[in-house]
Amino acid sequence: MTEPRTDRYSWRLVETGRPLEWVEGAARHPEPGEVVVEIAGCGVCHTDIGFFDGDVATNAGLPIVLGHEISGTVVEAGDGAGEWMGKDVLVMAVIPCGECDMCAAGEGNLCPSRMSPGNDLDGGFATHIVVPVSGVAAVASLPEEYELADLSVVADAVTTPLQAVRRAEVGPGDFVVVVGVGGIGGYAVQIAAASGATVVAIDIDDSKLERLLHFGAAATVNSWSLSPRDVRDKVREHAKTLGMPRTGWKIFETSGTAPGQETAFGLLGQSGTLAVVGFTMDKITIRLSNLMAFNATVFGTWGCPPDRYPEAIELVTSGQIEVLPFSRKVPMADIATVLEEAHAGSDPRRTILIP
Repeated sequence: MTEPRTDRYSWRLVETGRPLEWVEGAARHPEPGEVVVEIAGCGVCHTDIGFFDGDVATNAGLPIVLGHEISGTVVEAGDGAGEWMGKDVLVMAVIPCGECDMCAAGEGNLCPSRMSPGNDLDGGFATHIVVPVSGVAAVASLPEEYELADLSVVADAVTTPLQAVRRAEVGPGDFVVVVGVGGIGGYAVQIAAASGATVVAIDIDDSKLERLLHFGAAATVNSWSLSPRDVRDKVREHAKTLGMPRTGWKIFETSGTAPGQETAFGLLGQSGTLAVVGFTMDKITIRLSNLMAFNATVFGTWGCPPDRYPEAIELVTSGQIEVLPFSRKVPMADIATVLEEAHAGSDPRRTILIP
């Protein structure tokens, strides 16, 4: 373990739509059952942009430090948490209480007392963060080409689609369609392929689609200017070419857009399954009777329970899931530029801020 840094600072959102303010100091001393994590890297998520713009309000109000995709090293531990000292960890994007009925049932992501960094408590746009030990997952080892900061995106961008893919029980022989292959969707493609499925990726960006042909996608569809019916016809053609059935498809809506959701619902056929992973405030018009007519299933999925984190870490550190081609590391001092670029969509990779 390297020597802990002595300087501490954070970038706080004080007023929506205004530049984040640099503040000296970050993370109070831990109370019993808490740890202080020195942040190695923090990913910038679409949710952070929503909070920054004021499109969505944080639960804790303002001011607050944003950022919920965090990796780092424990440098302080409160009473009862000493075993975590010096350990490399991921900070969970959804931190459960660990004591309620939902937590006992293995659904800590739905814990009524759950907390999220950058929403309920100060997050990772900082040098340090204080969190309960129920909200950290150990990183035992790293491949030679990885730095601890690289794993920060696993805390949300990998765990969220992993939870969706596991709930849909994706396995060998399944035909999977992923609608919207940005941060979350790109990893959904990889996870489904690593689970043995044949995957078709749908997006409006050819560069994203082309890349995923090298990372799990067997075929792609650019849905720009296509109707949901047209998209369905193209996917059916791919299914036939790939030797996949026309029934029982498993569809993942990860775009978080109204057109993406309409397209995903339009792909449902007999015995199909649709997982709604992306979020939008927009409303769409669908015919729910399709669920009855096709004996289909639709479910929503929120975050990821704690017991999935070790698997997510293993998928990356074992090389089954690649994160390096889909992310970039930028000094946290350049955070203003990063937020501008996020608005412009000028770089499709997930940005990891380095304090």
